Amino acid sequence: MNISIDRDSGFCFGVTSAIDKAEEELKRGPLSCLGDIVHNGQEVERLEKAGLHTITYNDLEQMHGGRVLLRAHGEPPSTYATAQRNGINVIDATCPVVKKLQERIRDTYVQHPNAQIVIFGKVGHAEVIGLQGQTDNTAIVIESPDDIQQLDLQRDIYLFSQTTKSVDEFRKIVETINVQRSSLDATHSTTFKYHDTICRNVANRVERLKRFAREQDLVIFVGGQKSSNAKVLFEHCKNANPNTLFISSPDDLPPLNYKLYSLNSKIGICGATSTPLWLMEQIKEKIENEYNVNNV
Repeated sequence: MNISIDRDSGFCFGVTSAIDKAEEELKRGPLSCLGDIVHNGQEVERLEKAGLHTITYNDLEQMHGGRVLLRAHGEPPSTYATAQRNGINVIDATCPVVKKLQERIRDTYVQHPNAQIVIFGKVGHAEVIGLQGQTDNTAIVIESPDDIQQLDLQRDIYLFSQTTKSVDEFRKIVETINVQRSSLDATHSTTFKYHDTICRNVANRVERLKRFAREQDLVIFVGGQKSSNAKVLFEHCKNANPNTLFISSPDDLPPLNYKLYSLNSKIGICGATSTPLWLMEQIKEKIENEYNVNNV
């Protein structure tokens, strides 16, 4: 067998930066994180062993003093207000791409108070909650073209996207709104502006991941059960190569029928933007040890 790890998989820049900041701040003393720092149980456990304490919003309300790290997903203004009210020192690890998007949405909301601010994203996702907060939670979240029925097409619309969504799906949303608006008589008097705010470092991974999957005889996709990004990328992998497994840890690895694979067979290991490289390396090592594989 030839076992390889997709080097384009693993933490995105924002997650890497947040984890680096957490490790740096832990050297200075006790540190809490509001929510899982990343949607990967093994990485959360590793950092908790190093002293990082994961807390909830209810915990934040009850805290007085201390230090709290805000993860890469970003937070609504209400979180900062709570921290300030309770004398909590905020360590802000919001991804710069997300931070810029928050600012754009907030500016649009202030400049166009009568418009509909629309976010293409996953309802309840941490990033989306932070984005909605920039509009006093008045922004409308849509997940698919079917949700466009929630919009008043005779009012101004400003459309943004969660940073990790699909570019193709965003374009379908834009096209559907344009088609529906064209059927109205009053479109000339209303505004529809859309902003492709998808992170290209994440979006571009899809094609590279599918190409990697097609090159393998077996694909082992590694992702956290809580990660929406993992679920989406896994589906892309499985569509590119039906012989794809989803696991979250080395313990999840099922027995592989090595008799089905020749010495030239390729097994590829890949993962989501929330999957640490060290975890993929552990899985590769487990396969090598169990099946006596010697890769050059």
